[in-house]
Amino acid sequence: MTTWVENPRGGRDRGPRGVARAWAEVLVRPRRFFSHGVAPGDQAPGLVFAVVMAVAYALGLALLDPGRFPAAGPLRAAVAVLLVAVLVAPAVLHLLAALQTLALMATVRDRAGVSETVQVIAYATAPCPLAAAPVPGLRVACCLYGAALLVVGLAVVHDTSTGRATLASALPAALLFGYGFGGFDALHALLRAWYII
Repeated sequence: MTTWVENPRGGRDRGPRGVARAWAEVLVRPRRFFSHGVAPGDQAPGLVFAVVMAVAYALGLALLDPGRFPAAGPLRAAVAVLLVAVLVAPAVLHLLAALQTLALMATVRDRAGVSETVQVIAYATAPCPLAAAPVPGLRVACCLYGAALLVVGLAVVHDTSTGRATLASALPAALLFGYGFGGFDALHALLRAWYII
């Protein structure tokens, strides 16, 4: 899971421009993106992408919704964002990839490697920086779209059906988008606002 390829065949461009292009492509043309933008053993662009999305989300929380951000004050907030970039995002990405791999082993016979799974999870976080806004409907939409991107990415990269990809991604998607990016809390707030619960 830690293999980085110096001169990959396929995969994503490096640098800020590569991250921006990947972000736009995965949001607009996910099926095409996952079929052309994920390369075996080439985790570096995916890991960078996931870190950028997590940092953007953390910064958004600190600025737009400080009540949900775990640190108060500029110095503590800066340390928290640094921890997200250096420790939290890479660790969560690889732990979820391990869990996702186990789920895929149970549901998909011939599948791609762990490296591709890491990349799919990383790129599925593309909508999540927008989930930092204190608007429950927007947060729910971002998390649902992220979960849908995960399903599409798994189906394309691991060459399986949408049903199997949905089944395999249920727990990782719930952990990442439901808890990590606050989708469940936002859904609860929406249902409470609509007097459903």
